[in-house]
Amino acid sequence: MSHTYELLHAEGAPTPIKGWVRGVPLDEQAQRQLQNIAALPFVGPWVAVMPDVHLGKGATVGSVVPTRGAIVPAAVGVDIGCGMAAVRTTLRAKDLPDSLARLRCAIERVVPVGNGPGGEHRKRPDSIDSRLDQSGLMTRLEAVRAKHPKIRYDKVDKQLGTLGGGNHFIEICLDEGGAVWVMLHSGSRGTGNLIGTYFIERARRELERRVLGYHLPDKDLAFFLEGEPLFDDYVEAVSWAQDYARHNREAMMARVLHELRQHLPKFQLEKMAVNCHHNYVQREQHHGESLLVTRKGAVSARQGELGIIPGSMGACSYIVRGKGNEDSFHSCSHGAGRVMSRTQARQNITLKQHREATAHVECRKDAAVIDESPAAYKSIDAVMAAQTDLVEVLHTLRQVICIKG
Repeated sequence: MSHTYELLHAEGAPTPIKGWVRGVPLDEQAQRQLQNIAALPFVGPWVAVMPDVHLGKGATVGSVVPTRGAIVPAAVGVDIGCGMAAVRTTLRAKDLPDSLARLRCAIERVVPVGNGPGGEHRKRPDSIDSRLDQSGLMTRLEAVRAKHPKIRYDKVDKQLGTLGGGNHFIEICLDEGGAVWVMLHSGSRGTGNLIGTYFIERARRELERRVLGYHLPDKDLAFFLEGEPLFDDYVEAVSWAQDYARHNREAMMARVLHELRQHLPKFQLEKMAVNCHHNYVQREQHHGESLLVTRKGAVSARQGELGIIPGSMGACSYIVRGKGNEDSFHSCSHGAGRVMSRTQARQNITLKQHREATAHVECRKDAAVIDESPAAYKSIDAVMAAQTDLVEVLHTLRQVICIKG
């Protein structure tokens, strides 16, 4: 297998940084952040950097951080379990209606979008209650809260099956053969955010009491050590959030498919279906060693494993199969990756540019989604070219409908 990674400069860090970044931008702030996390004594044997890499909070988005005996909550982040789901249908392009706007509105009616009150169900279907009960999610959350009552969960039932805001989306896509796909991107919603925020703060408070024999360059790299009660509590809570996120995507997918059946010809689902996290941590075996692997904006890409790498609102997305590359800890990118911050995008992208870039897609064209416009992201073509030894492309999808929160 040919290797396309390069060793990134890590001044003062004993841990190597392997980056799949040829042909894609890597700004100095993101590289400095990578150096900071590589300097931690419990990180290693190396850090893997995906081509969609960009600055994040605590840890760089688009990075794979293996740790020994410690876990960094800010590296996992607050959108715990965020990820993608996609399914191929037997529908073809000719089966889609002339009015895609009407279909888009129909989907928006059954899957609440946005944050806060606008992101809550007005009428919760029975399936949401039964999903919470049958999955054991409520029982598990109560067990977490019994030890940490400051974790609130007032929206846990209202937000299951809802999209959220930011870069979360629902898309109707066509592949290279004209088959219709449903693809969506979301995570553990408000409750996952509360869990992440709570444990990040607890890690910072623990840091104040620690006596370290080394310099910690960023307080967002505060950590829990294996054997500490907070370590086990965090693992339990983050596992809950990851499972909630997966159920959230499943609930949304069921709603979208139900709505398609009301508006389109009869169809079946094909075997090609994927549901994968890209913000999470789990214990894995690599190189004969048990490691805690944090993927912050990265997807598991074990040999033969299916994954999703989305583009932006106006660019292609990809269904991929992992090649099981050990150097990347069996990982690949989770998308195109931002090239502009949200603030920069609002300042630099005009509404006219956004409308031109999304002219072929039925989607929002207003100023409120400028920060999600294609120009705010790296070239998905360049990102895919940089990781040819991580994944193979099975299907190329182009969206015809894109729903944003």
